[in-house]
Amino acid sequence: MSLQTIILSTLLAMLLFWAVGAYNRLVRLKNMIANAFAQIDVQLKRRYDLVPNLVEAAKKYLQHEQATLEAVTSARNRARSASDALRGRPGKADAVLALAAAEQALDGSLGRLFAVAEAYPDLKADQTIRELSEELTSTENKVGFARQAYNDAVLDYNNAQAQFPALLVARTFGFAPSPMLRATESAAERQAVRIQL
Repeated sequence: MSLQTIILSTLLAMLLFWAVGAYNRLVRLKNMIANAFAQIDVQLKRRYDLVPNLVEAAKKYLQHEQATLEAVTSARNRARSASDALRGRPGKADAVLALAAAEQALDGSLGRLFAVAEAYPDLKADQTIRELSEELTSTENKVGFARQAYNDAVLDYNNAQAQFPALLVARTFGFAPSPMLRATESAAERQAVRIQL
């Protein structure tokens, strides 16, 4: 075997090992995105389970606000469907955008529910409502932390698949960038909802 053949074989082996390493890193980072979404999904499920309890507890006080209660229930159902759709394909842009829009609609309808609740002193004093509100607030905080972890995982993956020379492996094997969860761009929807129970 000639020296040139040995050098060429060594270079090809090194290139192969590098490509396998780059591919495995991209797979690991893609799996971290799926894991990060699973953490969001756990908290969203808790949120979706709390919302019907809150609506049910508020029904006896808000009989004249049926449209508000129905809007919360409808928004919750749409958000849960979007979450279910994304669970099957974490990292897909259209599913991430659909979940973000559905979650913002749910946030808005919950904000309206709490705003309406301000007009009902008996509702504000109800122990069940207060407990559910506290649990929902705690869950919202956990969702926020889980979203941050998801976006961090997406950033790591997107950086890895976009950097040269790993970019060559990413393009060869179809590793596309993943979208981040973002807040809405609408100025009206960006305003904070004030909740005081």
